[in-house]
Amino acid sequence: MIRSLAKPKAGHRRPWMLLALPAAAAAAALVVGCSSSGTSSGGSSGGSSGGAAAAAGSLKTATIGGATVLTNSKGFTVYSFALDTSAKSNCNGTCAQNWPPVTGSVTAPGVMGTFGTIQRSDGSVQATFDGHPLYTFAGDTSPGQAKGNGLTAFGGVWHENTTSGSAAPASSPASGGGAGSGY
Repeated sequence: MIRSLAKPKAGHRRPWMLLALPAAAAAAALVVGCSSSGTSSGGSSGGSSGGAAAAAGSLKTATIGGATVLTNSKGFTVYSFALDTSAKSNCNGTCAQNWPPVTGSVTAPGVMGTFGTIQRSDGSVQATFDGHPLYTFAGDTSPGQAKGNGLTAFGGVWHENTTSGSAAPASSPASGGGAGSGY
């Protein structure tokens, strides 16, 4: 008996439906993830971590854990990496996915210090404060968190940036050690 390919029996359609639904969900998640992980050329933030990544614009300050620190315009803590130099970011690839660079030129009203930029290895421009390239942390899922402060990851210690330009003391005993300033 020859069956038509255009009209399969009801019993044969169910396995395809079971495969199609997860595939469609995975494709939708991939599209959402890819579209939100790019860097915005305008506005104040982007990224896939509740607005943790910062783009060109203004920074602000907030008191987190008793220290006055720099945050992006959505209130996410801004960090520096102890292994960076004033002219070079040493956080690329997977590191930069976890610690999105603050891109472009930024300012922070009322903050004394020197804001500048460096060129990253991928050609993008990253903001600096007092010679330290700036990042946000994907682990900070809401404004006012500083889960990355004192954390040792990607070979170095991460610090929230205080408005004085110095590293804030580590706020978590689970930092993996190395809570010194690293500068």
